[in-house]
Amino acid sequence: MSIRYFSFLVILFAGAVFAAVKLAPALTGGNPVNLPETARILIKGDSSGVEKPCSNEHPEWRQAQEIDGVSIDASPLCEPDNPYDVAASVRGTNNISMQTLMQTHLSEDALVMSDDLDKDGDPDVIRIKLEVVELNGSSPDGNFLINTYDIAPGLQPGLWAFAPKSSGMALKNFNSMAANPLLRAPSPTIRVEQGDKVYITLENTHYLPHTIHLHGVDHPWRTAGGEDNDGMEEHPVMPGTSHTYEIQPRHAGTMLYHCHVQTAQHFMMGLQGMFVIEANRPNNWVQTFNIGAGQVRHPSVAVKEHYQQEYDLIYQSIDKNLAGIIQNHIDPRLIAQNMARDYNMTESHENYFLLNGHAFPYTLRDGLIAVDENQHIKLRIANVQRSPVALHFHGHKATVTATDGVDLGEHQQTMRDVFDLAPAQRLDLHLQTLNDGLHSYSPGLWMFHDHVPTGTTSDGMEPGGNMAILAYKSLLDEQGMPTLHDHTLAQVFDKNYYAKNRPVWG
Repeated sequence: MSIRYFSFLVILFAGAVFAAVKLAPALTGGNPVNLPETARILIKGDSSGVEKPCSNEHPEWRQAQEIDGVSIDASPLCEPDNPYDVAASVRGTNNISMQTLMQTHLSEDALVMSDDLDKDGDPDVIRIKLEVVELNGSSPDGNFLINTYDIAPGLQPGLWAFAPKSSGMALKNFNSMAANPLLRAPSPTIRVEQGDKVYITLENTHYLPHTIHLHGVDHPWRTAGGEDNDGMEEHPVMPGTSHTYEIQPRHAGTMLYHCHVQTAQHFMMGLQGMFVIEANRPNNWVQTFNIGAGQVRHPSVAVKEHYQQEYDLIYQSIDKNLAGIIQNHIDPRLIAQNMARDYNMTESHENYFLLNGHAFPYTLRDGLIAVDENQHIKLRIANVQRSPVALHFHGHKATVTATDGVDLGEHQQTMRDVFDLAPAQRLDLHLQTLNDGLHSYSPGLWMFHDHVPTGTTSDGMEPGGNMAILAYKSLLDEQGMPTLHDHTLAQVFDKNYYAKNRPVWG
């Protein structure tokens, strides 16, 4: 058979097939059937977007340990704090070994401690350096986000945060766009001792001006050199410059710090944190930075006089429209215009509600309060949301011991199971796990959350928001996750759930 004859047969056959397809409906007297598009239904067993509840990346960090002479309490959580960060935060970056420093992302001058002025066994001159970091912002190199930080599965709103001065890459590693663990929400809790001489330097490597206002903290209006010391908007720290704030606080208590430039916007973007002044005691090396808040793994001497554990709880909210500005623009001029002039705070909404930088279910990884029976636990709580918080503990009643950094007398203290916090307000609570039907109803996995209905949602999806668990350690598995839960817990560790691509049930 010749090639020409073979080609003719192929063309003839293809034409016959085409004619049959076209003429078949007419020959049968029917009309073509237009099938609907196939709907993709996420069914049980589809693993796209599903995460392990706990990655168990650093199980060795959970144990109690001593590093460079610093005693670090055990933490049973899925994602415990880096114990080397704790050691550096207690001793100062100038008083630890290079081996320890290299296990952190801190710069050598992030925290310098010196001069035992009162000869009581601990340093009294504290020099802190902070930067402003951007999380989930638009990359100048392409259509993707850089320094990513997930608040819940698949949720990456734009955020800012104060962070200790760091060294090395901002990213976790060369193969990742995720921010390294030092760069996260909320801004770190800062602790100093009553009477310390504290110098806080803001090195502004960001592209917008910022300040640090020490809210509720005893500080003079001007520095010793006559410069601004209140961190107000009329004295901004411009990009590429630095400014040092000076304090020697005479009063102990739970306070705040925050940016006061374009206060409403910058505050809600995340430039706020808890500032704690611990009561003066001999040999009192306090944990200056509590990265990510939560459990204080090296409590102060004064706290250990009355409590077995201490936790910092920071309630924060995010408006996705405000947060989206840094994801829609990379030009600082457009970001400034959109944030300062186009965005209207009086028309803002809160879409995400965080506890210590995460929304449920990620609060199960690092937001648990892990307790034993018959313990006394100190809780320091700050509301840095735009809206009030009504914090409710299931199965327990706690006692208010201080408000806005002021201790309450014995007859002023009240026991409750719902605690109201206005924006910027702080409460100190005494939580007792005595199973007497009043302080505690029984050991369990007891939820605690904001009782304002929106507080337990993430962009309208529930369960989400600032839901967390007060967990008795006997009911946690070896990875620090709750042992008694049904299949719905696995369903919410799925970005498709919070993207609203799957049903709530089934």
